[in-house]
Amino acid sequence: MISLHLRMMVMLTILFAIVYAIVVMVGAAAGVTEFSFYFIFAVGLMAIQYLIGPKMVEWSMRVKYVGRNEQPKLYEMVEDLSARAGIPMPKIGISQINIPNAFAFGRSIKDGRVCVTERIVQLLDDNELKAVLGHELSHIKNRDMLTITLLSIIPIIMYRLAWHFLFFGRRRSRDNQNTVLIGVAALLFYFITNLLVLYASRIREYFADRGSIALGNRPEFLASALYKLVYGSARIDKQSIKESEGFKAFFLNDPSRALKEIKELSQIDIDKSGTIDSTELAALRTRSIQLAFGDRMMETLSTHPNMLKRIQQLSQYRIAG
Repeated sequence: MISLHLRMMVMLTILFAIVYAIVVMVGAAAGVTEFSFYFIFAVGLMAIQYLIGPKMVEWSMRVKYVGRNEQPKLYEMVEDLSARAGIPMPKIGISQINIPNAFAFGRSIKDGRVCVTERIVQLLDDNELKAVLGHELSHIKNRDMLTITLLSIIPIIMYRLAWHFLFFGRRRSRDNQNTVLIGVAALLFYFITNLLVLYASRIREYFADRGSIALGNRPEFLASALYKLVYGSARIDKQSIKESEGFKAFFLNDPSRALKEIKELSQIDIDKSGTIDSTELAALRTRSIQLAFGDRMMETLSTHPNMLKRIQQLSQYRIAG
């Protein structure tokens, strides 16, 4: 996990170096007025995301909050895991979307919300569900929900800068060739920062997986839950998946990749039981996974890690004592 921390730090350093570079270029070409506008725009966009983000998730995912009386078993699981994690008890929600999954969101640790869909409760057994909840609570403990939201603003700013200097900037300053160069540079930085944000999103999933194990869940329970989620998502109609496309970064896995992932994961379930036990997970530990070029490209452009690699990573973890 040290290497994961190191990669995250390197990624953040590169990301903010790019932001600094483009800000310097914008300031040099446009002056204080333009710089002030984009600074205010960036801060304003972040503030809006911070203030209304949770409400947008609640509305889009059709979340209904429940208490101990409505969902006693679910409540007790979250209560126990929260105590183990040393974080305040989050709000618990049931999402009424037609996809088996779970997600966490909120402005801070004190504002944490953990949600499961009705389908995932029906699909997983208690041990698997608790492992999933441990993953989501780890997102809250790691404070990565707000971080990834704020980082996601950076590609948007780069895109706006590129659009402005390539189109509007040329009209106002036809003699300034630097304007076009800045626009092209901003467009390039848009693609680079977007890839880096996707990378950060994938890294945070590894951290949350590790966090679930640290809270006392067995690796094979989380691996089995991920395995079942892939098969469950593959049975969902395309329209339901399309409706949740904008929020898939919040999910435990990417439902839109389920059909592709089925082929990869079928080789893990040796006894064809529909679950992954400790023996099957251990067998994956020393295997060499070679992804095709297309699969590597798909992972690079995804919010989630390749599922086969992710489950193999789980095989490396020891159960917390």
